[in-house]
Amino acid sequence: MDKISQLSQYRDYVQNLLTRYASNDFSEQEIEVQLLFDIERDHYQWINIGWQELNRVYRCVMHFDIKDGKIWLQQNLTDQNPAEELIKMGVSRQDIVLGLQPPYKRPYTAYGVV
Repeated sequence: MDKISQLSQYRDYVQNLLTRYASNDFSEQEIEVQLLFDIERDHYQWINIGWQELNRVYRCVMHFDIKDGKIWLQQNLTDQNPAEELIKMGVSRQDIVLGLQPPYKRPYTAYGVV
């Protein structure tokens, strides 16, 4: 598969994954679930925004970037394992980087290292 096709496929995988996860977000009524897909710059987020009584809620639940042909998991505040789900979709382990892990720990994960 050429790099352009692979990039398009990775974008679809990340968007489908975030859409599926966010559809199961049962936040309170005053908390809005938003999906932010910046396809031009390859940033993808699921956020919660709103109010919980007198407290402002602005939380990035999950965040992916696609950089240099690799999918970077930057944030995951769920009990889901999106990296393993991406592998089941056909993404190579080496094309997934756990950006939420410090660089010195990445070589000890089962995923890509940058």
